[in-house]
Amino acid sequence: MKILANDGIDPIGKQLLEEAGFIVDTNNIPQDELPVRLQEYDAITVRSATKVRKALIDACPNLKVIGRGGVGMDNIDVEYAREKGLSVYNTPASSSLSVAELVFASLFGAVRFLPDSNRKMPVEGGTKFNDLKKAYAKGIELRGKTLGIVGFGRIGREVAKIAIGVGMEVLAYDLFPFNPELDIVLGGGTTVKVSVKTSTLEEVTKTADFITLHTPFIDKALFGAEELALTKKGVGFVNISRGGLIDELALIDALNSGQVSFAALDVFDNEPTPREEILKHPKISLTPHIGAATNEAQERIGVELANLIIDHFKKA
Repeated sequence: MKILANDGIDPIGKQLLEEAGFIVDTNNIPQDELPVRLQEYDAITVRSATKVRKALIDACPNLKVIGRGGVGMDNIDVEYAREKGLSVYNTPASSSLSVAELVFASLFGAVRFLPDSNRKMPVEGGTKFNDLKKAYAKGIELRGKTLGIVGFGRIGREVAKIAIGVGMEVLAYDLFPFNPELDIVLGGGTTVKVSVKTSTLEEVTKTADFITLHTPFIDKALFGAEELALTKKGVGFVNISRGGLIDELALIDALNSGQVSFAALDVFDNEPTPREEILKHPKISLTPHIGAATNEAQERIGVELANLIIDHFKKA
C-alpha cells in the first residue's frame, strides 16, 4: 500500500505507517499534477494546502482513503468522496490546544500593542523611544473582560478553559446545542467543573469585549459591515479558524473608524497571498496559518492519522 502525505506528516506518524508495512511518500506533488500522479497511491493525507475535489476523486479510482491532518475538511469534497466509496478521516482533537494557545498569544499581544511595537521599535526606538512609550501606554488587562466564542466545538472549549483561567467572562455561541459544562484540570490533577454562559450570536456581537471565531467555512461572512457596526465599540477580533468569516474590507473600515480596536488573523481570504491592506495595517496582528503548527500538535496529528489509516486497512 502506498500513501502520499502531500502536505507532510510528523516523523513519528510516518514511522508508525512504515512499521505497519505502508510505503509513505512525503514529497509534495503540485495540485495540477495530482490527477495523474495520485493514481500511483492508495491513500492521500493532506493538511489545508492540498485540495481533494470531485474532479481529482474521479481521476483517481484507485484511491481508497483520504486523511486530513487537522479539524476542518473544507478542502475536501467529503460527501462526494464517501458516495464514491472512499473513507475520509480527520483528527479533530489533536490540534485544539495549540490553536487555543495561539488565540491567547494573539490576545495578550494585541492588548499591549506588541505587533505594532515590534514593527516600530527597530526603526524608531533609537530616536523616538519616549514617543513610542507614550503611544503604547494604554494597554489593558484581559482579566475581567468578556470573551465571545463563536463556535463551541473542541477548539472553542479549549479557548474557554484558558479564558476562565485568565479570569475572563465567557459567552459561548454555536449553531448546534452544546454542553456548557467544562472539565478544567488544576495543578496536581484535580478536576473542577465550570459552566460557561450560552449566548445568542447577537448577544456575543453586541456585548463581548473580544470575539474569537471557531466555525467551519461558510459562504457568507459571519461579520460583515452590518454586524461589525453592531459590536461593542473597541471590540477586538481573533480569527484562527477560516478565511472569509470576517469581511476583510469591512474589517479594515471598522479598524480605521475605531469601531474595532484590533484584529488578530491567522487565516485570510486569499491564501497564500493576503491583501496588501491587511498585511500592512498597524492594528492587525498577522500569523501565516500556524494555528496547529506546534511540535506537540503535529506529533499528535501524525500519530492519530497514522492509526486511523492503519485501522482502516486492517478492517478492509
